[in-house]
Amino acid sequence: MSFKRRIMLALILCLNIILIGTLGYMLIEDYSLFEGLYMSVITITTVGFGEVKPLSETGRGFTAFYILIGFGCLAFAGHAIVESIFEKVSSGKSEIRKMKKQISSLKPHYIICGYGRVGQAAAEHFKKTDTEFVIIEANPGQCQVIQENGYLFIEGDATRGNVNLEAGIKCACGLLALLNSDPDNLFAVLTARELNPTLHIIARAEESSSEQKVIRAGADSVISPFATAGMQIAGDILAATGTSDQISVCSIQPTAVPQWITVMEGSSMMGESINAVAGQMGREVIGLRRNGNDLILPDPETQLETADMILVFDINRNGEKQFSKQAPQPKKLVIVDDNPVILRLYSRLFQKAGFDPVTAVNGREGLDAIIKEKPAAAVIDFMLPVISGIEVCRQVRAQEGLQGIKLILFTGDNRPETRSRAVDAGADAVVVKGPEASEVIETVIRILKEEVS
Repeated sequence: MSFKRRIMLALILCLNIILIGTLGYMLIEDYSLFEGLYMSVITITTVGFGEVKPLSETGRGFTAFYILIGFGCLAFAGHAIVESIFEKVSSGKSEIRKMKKQISSLKPHYIICGYGRVGQAAAEHFKKTDTEFVIIEANPGQCQVIQENGYLFIEGDATRGNVNLEAGIKCACGLLALLNSDPDNLFAVLTARELNPTLHIIARAEESSSEQKVIRAGADSVISPFATAGMQIAGDILAATGTSDQISVCSIQPTAVPQWITVMEGSSMMGESINAVAGQMGREVIGLRRNGNDLILPDPETQLETADMILVFDINRNGEKQFSKQAPQPKKLVIVDDNPVILRLYSRLFQKAGFDPVTAVNGREGLDAIIKEKPAAAVIDFMLPVISGIEVCRQVRAQEGLQGIKLILFTGDNRPETRSRAVDAGADAVVVKGPEASEVIETVIRILKEEVS
């Protein structure tokens, strides 16, 4: 029962009880309307005032019965009112807890960042197709609209990692960055990609100059609502007039990899402007991290300081210029696994760790890639099509000039005999598959550091 209905019923009950008492005294004791009302109020409230007129035996019996009934009705009405007020106050928190519990149980689902016109259309489509999704929205007014529509949502900033975690980004399979600002969408993509490297991300961009930046930040594709609508309309008119029967809507595909570079003490970047550094490196700087604060699209004239971190995107891999001290050529790394999700995950994680990964989907391709690329290390799955990971290790060790390559075997089999076979075949380390993807990266970095020391 709603809050308003409970209060209304309680008030109606009280008025009816008073009316019954008033009529009873008027009929039994011949009281006037005011005297009957007065006696009814002081009786059911048990204030202890004297009688207006002496009561007859019948009047005393009615009064005793009226006290019991009236007091019980007042207690019930009071309880209903207090309970309704308490529920009104606590219902907001209760609903939020219930919603968070529902969100935590979703797997897999989609996340919509922003509930503007585009976000509303996406939510409606998801609802029609019975697709599970969560909306992240910072505007309280929009959150009220979302709640009225019965959608799951998180009130907060979609560019914040903790908000994305509340929305279940670790278990999500896709994210739509549909915020009203291109820099906000770019930062939302960066945050989402860092938290879930395998997430499929589609972002919105208003300006054509922002599209490549958002792609490089980690989006799988970028859609411009106005450009898409224009192409759709043009395609429709061509189809309607018989000029064309095919409508194509294009999205931009990834062409570069983001990388954080730290300005170390004594670096030639110290004191230089962001614009000058970008020109010398042949890279585009789209982010600055200083004292733990992130700034997207910083002022090009900002001078870099020690411990600053800049987020750069490759513009031209073949002709890029780099600072030899601060941005050395990334070490080659071959990843061999027949699971495309694993390949995507570890490719992004190793890129973030400063490596240049090359992937292969079976043992033969992996062996050929290792022979061709001569990487610093190779991460090889134990169970592979064509030839196994053990056989890849064995053949690599049999090749001249490949002895220095570090081989890490990745397996779900934690038996000692499996580890022994891998070491005998030439593996430098064996990592058992687990929930923490960072273990493989840490193992590779540790082994390469041991080689240097």
